[in-house]
Amino acid sequence: MRSRLAALAAWVAASVVAWPALAADRLSLDDAFARVAATHPELRLFDSRGAVLAAERERAALRPALVAGATLENAFGTDEARGLQGAELTLTLASVLERGGKLDARRTLARSQIDALAVEREARRLDLLAEVARRYLAMVAARRQGEIAAQDIAQRRRTLAGARQRLQAGASPESVVLTAEAALARAELERARAQQRLDSARQYLAALWGERDPRFEVVAADPARLPEIADFAALTALLERTPELEQFVGERRIREARLQLARSQATADLDWQLGVRRLEASDDFGMVGSLSLPLGAERRAAPGIRAAEAELGALEIEREARGLALHSTLVEAHGRYRTAQLEVRRLQDEVIPLLSRAEGAAERAYRAGAISYLEWAQLQSERTAARRQQLDAALDAQRTLIEIQRLTGQAFIAGQSTDKGNAP
Repeated sequence: MRSRLAALAAWVAASVVAWPALAADRLSLDDAFARVAATHPELRLFDSRGAVLAAERERAALRPALVAGATLENAFGTDEARGLQGAELTLTLASVLERGGKLDARRTLARSQIDALAVEREARRLDLLAEVARRYLAMVAARRQGEIAAQDIAQRRRTLAGARQRLQAGASPESVVLTAEAALARAELERARAQQRLDSARQYLAALWGERDPRFEVVAADPARLPEIADFAALTALLERTPELEQFVGERRIREARLQLARSQATADLDWQLGVRRLEASDDFGMVGSLSLPLGAERRAAPGIRAAEAELGALEIEREARGLALHSTLVEAHGRYRTAQLEVRRLQDEVIPLLSRAEGAAERAYRAGAISYLEWAQLQSERTAARRQQLDAALDAQRTLIEIQRLTGQAFIAGQSTDKGNAP
């Protein structure tokens, strides 16, 4: 069970790497995974819960205790029973003989709870690592937005220089220069906003492992490098083995064990007692013993059995509902990824190259006096907008990829692989 659960998290295998003692200047996604896996309190809490369940298993394996007793009769009375003259002492040993398989039922319940905890921990770990990937992606996105803003600033500076040259030549009014300066200021504002988003995203990511003053930078990554994924049928097959559905297997074992324990209560336990008694009158010893059996155990156990059967029956409905929800989410995520992947490729291969060529031609035409400033500035804006559109589509695809990986619980990327840190 544990080895198979480890395989489900293959896409975050680096999470078992030890956290380096000194934080590096550059933080890869694998490094972020390792820090969260090693330090996050929610994962450490599972270790404490495991210790509790281990103690519960030991307690469940205990048989009913032996009870030693002593009974003093005919003592401290009157006449012949005065003091201890006529006292009779009985020493006994008693216990309960469990019937109906109660001991085995308790052991099975304790074992199933421990097994289910392992699956629950794996599911929670995948959720946390997906959150790490999303926050890491936010830092990558802010950096890329800053790079696009820097490219836009370079364009706007060329435009401003050309506008000033034409103003000095008397071929353009001052308003054109002022407009170009305003466009440059807006581009610089966008770069400042991207830097602020980067700082916030860094704090947000570092909060996952409790770092208060982070100074790291993320490894250079290109969100537009989107891997090929398996077809929908293959992803659906992986979905059947996701930890979210595996939890229902563990929960079913728990509820079956509870049902068996409830059924065992229908068989009454047998109380027994054996002892020895000293007879004062003859100074002899005799054996004493007793057996007792509660009546009506089956009737008293019936409500608990019905409740356990109802809980077990409801579990299959819960699993079916969860399976439908996961399937619907996977359908949507798969479609979104394919759409975003297509958009990124078309923008990269067709739209942006054409706009770059058009912007270069417009610059030459503007310097030659063939077009107005507005035409050149419009092409610059179109090129920047196309870059931002491509980045937004790539980020949407990467977020969707993270969600698909969280749903399936394992690496499914087919064909080409990505560089370390490039694909969250």
